[in-house]
Amino acid sequence: MNEPTGLIDSTTLAGVVIVIVLLYLMSSIKILREYERGVIFRLGRVLPQPKGPGVILVFAPIDRMVRISLRIDTLEVPGQDVVTRDNVTVKVNAVIYFRVIDPRLAVLEVSNFLYATSQLAQTTLRSVLGEAELDELLSQREKINVRLQSILDQHTSPWGVKVTMVEVKQVDLAEQMIRAIARQAEAERERRAKIIHAEGEYSAAEKLAMAAEVIQKQPAALQLRYLQTLLDIGVEKNTTIVFPLPIDIMTSLERALNRIGNGPPAGASNP
Repeated sequence: MNEPTGLIDSTTLAGVVIVIVLLYLMSSIKILREYERGVIFRLGRVLPQPKGPGVILVFAPIDRMVRISLRIDTLEVPGQDVVTRDNVTVKVNAVIYFRVIDPRLAVLEVSNFLYATSQLAQTTLRSVLGEAELDELLSQREKINVRLQSILDQHTSPWGVKVTMVEVKQVDLAEQMIRAIARQAEAERERRAKIIHAEGEYSAAEKLAMAAEVIQKQPAALQLRYLQTLLDIGVEKNTTIVFPLPIDIMTSLERALNRIGNGPPAGASNP
């Protein structure tokens, strides 16, 4: 006995509807990772709070979801030609570390926060480094990094983006400037060497003056120095013979020679 055709069509239609509903519900299930948030637009209006993490329902086409990652992201700023305050041309590139702290603002306030942050970083890098001198750029890079981070964070805060760190990666100089810096460093080292040598001479002169005062007070110290010098010479040069001659003997001989050369005093008779 055959069943009525109308009953079969109704059962088939109900099954098809159930399958469609199940497929729609399954496609509406979205899974967001721990570091992801979903900004939901319902009929064109954004919901007050982002969804996630975990399992959420997005009922298309009523809802539309934009995934936003909350992890720290890196952005490499390409090399920028910068003229420093002392008119030196350098090529500088940098690395920016940032993260999204408000997914809702990152979607609503800017069309593409990655591109906007990149362009802002390039212009800020040129403007800030243009106000610094070359020596400051080379020796005080940490100070410049902090200033860049502060300026970028101030401008990206309305977008819900937090710039955590900025690092000037590399500074490329012209070949002539590299040679000039090398000559400057060499001259600076020569200046330091001369100052150190002069300070050593000054200290040695002070010590010699102190030693002369001691020897003047204690004449026996000079004889001890004679003996010490003989000992040093004997150790280093065994073939050298040294006869110490006190200065007092030379003085006595000079006086005797002067008396002989002047002759007998006037008025004296020969024996």
